[in-house]
Amino acid sequence: MAKAKKRKILVVDDEPDFIKMLKLRLEDSGYDVVTASTGLEAFDMIKKHKPAAVLLDILMPGMDGLELLKKIRSQDKDLPVFMITAFSTNERFELANQLHASGFIVKTSDLKREIENITSAIMISKEYRGTEE
Repeated sequence: MAKAKKRKILVVDDEPDFIKMLKLRLEDSGYDVVTASTGLEAFDMIKKHKPAAVLLDILMPGMDGLELLKKIRSQDKDLPVFMITAFSTNERFELANQLHASGFIVKTSDLKREIENITSAIMISKEYRGTEE
């Protein structure tokens, strides 16, 4: 019997410790995880790895998460992109919503619950796109 293919998630954050923790949690939940620490690196990884979802830090040096979300949406309107933040302004949240962010993950929140939300969004996206894995 063939082994089921794991869904790939791209985690983009400039904090190595947070990436490591989130990567371990997602792998424990059955995901294949690739990581990037900059927006430019992440954009290249999206093209290369074609992830099922992206977890994207809002505040990063260089190309921030909102700029990257805008680039992602110009190429793929349906890819689930969850914005990660430790703190942010209402203006940033509003802009992320206008760019059709799939949701928000607060770094101090319950990651188990957030991973369940990510899983649900990926399943809905697959059904919407009509793809099977």
